[in-house]
Amino acid sequence: MFTDYVRQWSQVIVNPMARFIGWTGATPNIITLVGFGLTSGVAILVARGDIQLAGFLLIPAAVLDAIDGTLARMFNQTSRFGAFLDSTMDRFSEAVLILGALVYFQGEGARTQVILCYVAIVGSLMVSYTRARAQGIGVEVKEGLLTRVERALIMIAALVFNELTPALWVLALLTNFTVLQRIWKVWRATRAGADR
Repeated sequence: MFTDYVRQWSQVIVNPMARFIGWTGATPNIITLVGFGLTSGVAILVARGDIQLAGFLLIPAAVLDAIDGTLARMFNQTSRFGAFLDSTMDRFSEAVLILGALVYFQGEGARTQVILCYVAIVGSLMVSYTRARAQGIGVEVKEGLLTRVERALIMIAALVFNELTPALWVLALLTNFTVLQRIWKVWRATRAGADR
């Protein structure tokens, strides 16, 4: 899976940074909240139309998003609340970033892009929801065309190259396609078992 490949490759950068941050005494939860704060700042820049600057600043925000979990495992600071907080802030981060794009396009009078923003954020949140709900009924479902890693990379590239509209089309269509993929997998898994 592409997500696993990216995470494995990124450990070359993430592990040394997590080790350094751990020596400073910062906790994984603090890193999670700092990452969300940085993403919120990026969203403000997007709303103001500073698209490319926002893209370059989204890169360290994405790195922080990868560091918190690594830091927790490396220094034996994993906790159920930490995992919950990380997942929750991930959803907020995606939402606030797309909100920034929505505000920007609303100011430009770009109605189609505003609709795309809405569809994209609903799709992104539903990708995560379907995984969480599937786990609640005992089905593991991580597969799908557009998981969080791919969505983050698309947004970074879209902002850096100032190509938000094509990225929104991709996000709007493929996040919801991913939801359908997960629904299909859960249906097959439950159909194969006692739950029909």
